[in-house]
Amino acid sequence: MSHGSRSLDSSLLVRDAHGSYRPATTEQILEAARQAVDRKMRRGADVGSPADVKAYLCAKLAGLEHEVFAMLFLDNRHRLIEYMELFRGTVDGASVYAREVLKEVLRFNAAAVILAHNHPSGHAEPSAADRAMTRHLREALALIEVRTLDHIIVAGGATTSFAERGLL
Repeated sequence: MSHGSRSLDSSLLVRDAHGSYRPATTEQILEAARQAVDRKMRRGADVGSPADVKAYLCAKLAGLEHEVFAMLFLDNRHRLIEYMELFRGTVDGASVYAREVLKEVLRFNAAAVILAHNHPSGHAEPSAADRAMTRHLREALALIEVRTLDHIIVAGGATTSFAERGLL
């Protein structure tokens, strides 16, 4: 078999508990990508362009089989304080509680946030519930003078930005 015809899974190997190398699973490949992106965007890093944020969130959320609601907590110069997955749901939804969001924002002393969640269905279009939840959180955050810069939906490799769509 030539090297050019190898499949992706057979060309990436991981060492098992016995020291033998085995083909990496899709989940191991995705976890390695998440770790690599964490090293790239560390605390204090300038969040940069919307494309950088989307790439970061795709690496963190794409491939998950359940819905996750996450946030990027930012300082007043839009540098990363922390990335956190706050709520985990099922294959088609996650409950998001404004009270818990506000507690974390205050704990990190964030001046701005970027909201994010994934759609395991692969469809990146925001639902009516997504729009209502975003509006509710943005209003709650505004009461404590925290700016909501964007809400990004990740569906596989596709993303939808509320800011780019004029939905904020």
